This record gives sequence, C-alpha cells and structure tokens, in this order.
Amino acid sequence: MYKPLELFIGLRYTRAKRRNHFISFISAASMAGIAIGVMALITVLSVMNGFEQELRNRILGMASHATISAFRGGLEEWPVIAEAAQKHQEVEAVAPYIDGEGMVRVGGELSGTLLRGVLPDMEAQVSDVSAHMKAGSLDSLQAGEYKIVLGAELARALGIGVGDKVDLMIPQASVTPAGVLPRFRRFTVGGVFEVGMYEFDRGLVMIHLQDAQALLRMGETVSGVRLKLHDLFQAPRVSREVAADLPGLYYVSDWTRQHSNFFSAVRTEKMVMFIILSLIVGVAAFNIVSTLVMVVQDKQADIAILRTLGASPRTVLGVFMVQGTLIGLIGTLFGVVLGVLLAINVPTLVPFLERLTNHQFLDPSVYYISKLPSQLESTDVVRIALMSFVLAVLSGLYPAWRASRVMPAEALRYE
Repeated sequence: MYKPLELFIGLRYTRAKRRNHFISFISAASMAGIAIGVMALITVLSVMNGFEQELRNRILGMASHATISAFRGGLEEWPVIAEAAQKHQEVEAVAPYIDGEGMVRVGGELSGTLLRGVLPDMEAQVSDVSAHMKAGSLDSLQAGEYKIVLGAELARALGIGVGDKVDLMIPQASVTPAGVLPRFRRFTVGGVFEVGMYEFDRGLVMIHLQDAQALLRMGETVSGVRLKLHDLFQAPRVSREVAADLPGLYYVSDWTRQHSNFFSAVRTEKMVMFIILSLIVGVAAFNIVSTLVMVVQDKQADIAILRTLGASPRTVLGVFMVQGTLIGLIGTLFGVVLGVLLAINVPTLVPFLERLTNHQFLDPSVYYISKLPSQLESTDVVRIALMSFVLAVLSGLYPAWRASRVMPAEALRYE
C-alpha cells in the first residue's frame, strides 16, 4: 500500500523513544484496549456458541427433530405412518409416543411431571435417554408391568430409586362408589436418567406405550410419531417432503418451529453482545486518534524538514498511517492470541474459579445447563480481527491527513 520510504520512517517513529512519555502511555493504552476488546469478543462469542450448541444437542437429544400427529385427537394406524416416513432417505429412525401430564406421589411428596409413553427399543433410536441412564435401564419398561423411568432430579426430590413404588396420577377423573376420584396407578421405578438439563431431569417420566394407552384410555391411538433425521438442520425441508408423501392429511412439525423462539432469542443475544463488546474496540480506536494527533503535534518540525527535503503530502500521510496501522495490528494480534487461548480453556478455568470461590456460577435449577461450554469458531475470529484492524486503520486517517497539511514555513517559524 505504501512505498518503502513511508514504511521505513513510520516504523522508526513507532520504535523511537518519545520526548513526551504521555504519548507513549496513550499508545500502550490503545494497544491494550484493542487487545482486551478483541479478547472479550472472541471469548464471549465462543461461550455463546457453546451454549447454543450444547442446548441444541440436549434439547434435541430428548425432543424430536420432527413429529407427525393428527389434526384432532390421537393418531390411528401409526405403524403405517411410521413406515411411510421411514422410507425417506433423510429419516434415520422413527418412534411412536404419547404425551400427557401427571403428578407423581411418594408418601406425602407430590410433584407435577410431563408424562411420555414410549416403546423402549424404538425410543432408544430417536433420543439419547438410554445413553444417560444413571441406574436401571430403559428396557425395563415392559407392557403390563407398570414400570416407570424418571429423571435424576425428580428421583432425588422424592427420595426414591430403582425398585421403589410411586403413584402416578393423571388429570382425569374416575367415578367410584366413594365419589369422583382422580385416576392413578402405582408404578415401580425401573430406571433413573440424567441428561444434564434440569427441565427434563426434574419434570419428565417415561412409561411403556401400552401402559400409557391404558392409563389415559386412548385405545390403540398415540399422540404422534417422532422422527430422527440424519441432518437436523435439514428438518424444515425433510418435514415438508415427508408430509407430501404421507397417505392422508397430518400435522407435520419440526424442531425449528417448536423451539424457534428460544433459538431466535439466543441468536439475537449473540448479535447484541457482539455490538456491545465492539464498543470496547471502538473506544480503543478513539485512543489511536488522540495518540496520533499528539504525535503529529510533537513532530511538526520533523514533518516540515521532510517536506523541505522533497517529501510529498502523500508521503507524510503514509508515514502516520503506518503508525496507526501498527498500533491496531499489534493490539489485534495480542487480542486474538489471548482470546483463542481463553476460549479454548473456558471449560477448565470456570470449574477452577468455582472451586476457588466456592460458588457455582450456573445453578442447574435456574439455568438450562450447569457447565459453561465454549465452541471456538474460526469465522468469528476472522470477523473480529478484521473489524478491529479496519477500525484501527480508519482511526489513523484524520491525524495522518492533518500531518500531510502541515506547512513547512509555519512549522519552522519558531524553531
């Protein structure tokens, strides 16, 4: 961009010891500000990427990539629907399910839950619950045996484990000689799972599909069929294609609709955090402006001598642009290195700080996850580095332009 002369003089000015130490301090502060801003941006965006990825994996590990249900009531002849959906090349597995609400009672302890009826062998293919069993097994759910699998937080709250008895009540009444009573059934705990999300670990119970049909009086119908796809990001397209191939009219949804508000909020928060933290880099860029303005004022005589020796205004402009660019480049490089190192080590540093302060930063009863994840994206690093460098270059334009407008006679009048 510049001739070697501009680069040579600019580097000499940058390395030289200045008479005014305040200018050197402002230059160092500008570099430090840019480095801190870049580091903060890379770290925060990496943590938010990790949050989004972790939440997506955990939510979709228990929820559905796509679902097929009837417009009204239960879904009849679900094996036909499941077989038709399975024929699509993007569909990895299918499983029927029944959704409902209930309450679990142990002695005097009561807790509201979400009830899910499943077929264990098919459920293991569409969700991760079987891979997160802490005790017992999902296969313990057998038709007619009235076994139940529940989350670890719920089991801990009720003080129960595998083999204990629980009463499952549903919001449907039965008329008896004693009056109208809520319908309930005693179940035996067959397993305890822990997926790492408080929402599921505290509020989800699973029973066999046929037990759920009998308890809810659904006959042979189910709530719907769950689909697991090879590529979850293709869910909108695949769900439309599956709907077109089904023999009849059904309601087909996917995870981007079911959880759209949540993931949209995460993306919006990520964008807002990028804008807010970019202001740190912006403040550092303003420091570069003040630094170079003071340098130009300090180097008035040098500029005049260069002009009398034949240097053009463009040459003077280039000399001071080199200084501003170098400050931005050094600050950006330090920030990138520190940010990448910090983002990579966040999962290690946070537990250390928690042990040091004896305080858990993410309470699982409040937040979706209890550990701070981090996922470093190369595109974020490149975007942040380019933004920082461009701001630094632009910040040097005005002081360099002022330097190029210095008149030699005026500058040397009192020398």
